[in-house]
Amino acid sequence: MTTHIGQRRTCAAWIASLGIVLVAASASAQIDGSHNQTQITEFSVKGAGAGAGQGTIAVGEDAAGAIMGWYIDASNLSHGFLRDPDGRITTIDVKGAGSGAFQGTSAYGMNLAGAITGVYSDANNVSHGFLRDPDGRITTIDVKGAGTGVGQGTFAGNINPAGTIAGWYTDAGNVMHGFVRTPDGRITPFDVKGAGKGAAQGTFTTIYGSINHMGAITGNYIDASGASHIYVRDPDGWITTFNGPGAGKGAGQGTFTEAINSEGAITGYYVDAGNVMHGFLRDPDGRITTIDVKGAGTGAGQGTSPYDLNSAGKIVGVYIDASNVIHGFVLTPDGRFTTIDVKGAGTGAGQGTEIDTNNAAGDFVGDYIDGSGVWHGFVGTP
Repeated sequence: MTTHIGQRRTCAAWIASLGIVLVAASASAQIDGSHNQTQITEFSVKGAGAGAGQGTIAVGEDAAGAIMGWYIDASNLSHGFLRDPDGRITTIDVKGAGSGAFQGTSAYGMNLAGAITGVYSDANNVSHGFLRDPDGRITTIDVKGAGTGVGQGTFAGNINPAGTIAGWYTDAGNVMHGFVRTPDGRITPFDVKGAGKGAAQGTFTTIYGSINHMGAITGNYIDASGASHIYVRDPDGWITTFNGPGAGKGAGQGTFTEAINSEGAITGYYVDAGNVMHGFLRDPDGRITTIDVKGAGTGAGQGTSPYDLNSAGKIVGVYIDASNVIHGFVLTPDGRFTTIDVKGAGTGAGQGTEIDTNNAAGDFVGDYIDGSGVWHGFVGTP
């Protein structure tokens, strides 16, 4: 089965195939950790399937405690959802979404006003972006130039407080291109210099934390060799690129961004020549600190992968140990590290706990994979 980190890595691969003290650019932070008494609330959406690869996937929370994501039912059809702070759940099924296996609606981003972005796959397996207003009104987003074949189309990744959306589209040649959509509906495509022009190459944004409140966008571009590099696009369209120290240069290797916060700090991971993941934090001045969690495995497909950082600089993510079990972690700006293993999470390869995002208050959301390979959502309060 594919875990959520598998989805992120596979998404990058699919997209590619379709205080910590910042003392130097290559400084390494080997972090010791301990468990604490973080309060965890687990939930599963009614209607979510109970088979391997099915269940509830929570990916974002706003300041008021509303949570969004998607769930996969017993027919492997996806449905978006919004969970209110009181636990009431609203299902999001975009009109036009297909009703077959691996089709349907997935919610990816939510801003402070409660606007939600995401993707739906139609009956022909073409993807379309969408924007759901706080009042429930849905607008479809199709970028001119997006392909209309299987696996092609438009992907709306994230939305900032002003209502600006960052995403990408895949053209008829399976080449990816980034785009930004302003609140008035104006869409500007963009391509990073150095991005490959072949199938499974090009420019794309991260799924969840791709745009901050100022409109700065972070994402990846895949070069002609299949290696990934990070870009940052400022609100005026100026693009800066960078790579993690020690990032591999082969296909499927390189540097992968996950989120940019309101201060312009960026977190993500890089994959070295041995296909091991290493986390990183890039401060607004461009200095990079490598994050290798103690307990993370050192084999191919193992290592450390931060997923998000809030405005205070608190980082959340996952690490995969030597047995390929997944563990969530929280890292504070002063270097304190906490492992999060949700009770009920499986302990086999490809199972465990994943933390996807955290809000300004430090609350975090994610999902865990149980011993049967089923996903369940959770929210954690430090």
